[in-house]
Amino acid sequence: MWDKPHLLRISAAMLFGVSLVLVLYSLAHYALQLPVFKLRTVQFTHAPQQVDMNQLNQVVKRSVSGSFFTIDLEQTRRSFEQLPWVRKVGVRRHFPWGLEVTLEEHVPMARWNNVALVNTYGEVFAGQSKLALPEFNGEPETSMQLAGMYVELSKQLEILHRSITQISLSPRYAWQVQLDNGMRLELGREQMQQRLARFVAVYPYSLATMQRKVNYVDLRYRNGFAVSQVNVTDSRKNESGRNSGSKV
Repeated sequence: MWDKPHLLRISAAMLFGVSLVLVLYSLAHYALQLPVFKLRTVQFTHAPQQVDMNQLNQVVKRSVSGSFFTIDLEQTRRSFEQLPWVRKVGVRRHFPWGLEVTLEEHVPMARWNNVALVNTYGEVFAGQSKLALPEFNGEPETSMQLAGMYVELSKQLEILHRSITQISLSPRYAWQVQLDNGMRLELGREQMQQRLARFVAVYPYSLATMQRKVNYVDLRYRNGFAVSQVNVTDSRKNESGRNSGSKV
């Protein structure tokens, strides 16, 4: 090798190249650690409506560290997403020493089994709300089904100027709806929209004109539906009332 100048030149060039790379790496590493690039500001793209600012500040103090170049964006994002009412978070660097955070908050659609809330995507999340929200009742994996059915049935009821205060899906996948006037509708396990359409068509001409209050309508019949009415005389004696049934 020593008597082959071209091999010596190649080896020397390789050693010089490796040395240069190591020097440049060291300089870059040193530059990235300089105080001039240390993170100084965290900016939220919009003011949160539900998320507590004190909790946000705690996450900033606990999880936002390092410099513009060294901060772990993924870990920072996950830290913000652990907060109540936060659905999704976007985090990006803002040169030269800032961090920009975009929060997507849950928008409550309903209450879930009296223990949680459901957002407009049909996702269950932990939270409390003072809003007058409908109640969804169902198995843990059915929240999206309930949200979708709630939207569809609510559109059908708009013509009657009625709204849904409670919608339930039983373990056997039978649907039940309660309206804002207290009336309960049994829709069964199939043709829910068609059955409700039949109810909407008949309601103004029969059910709405009955002298006694209708508290229950069973729409699972093929050619009609059963109606249960509150007995006015007995209801004065007992708040729960006694029901009398009829088939329409």
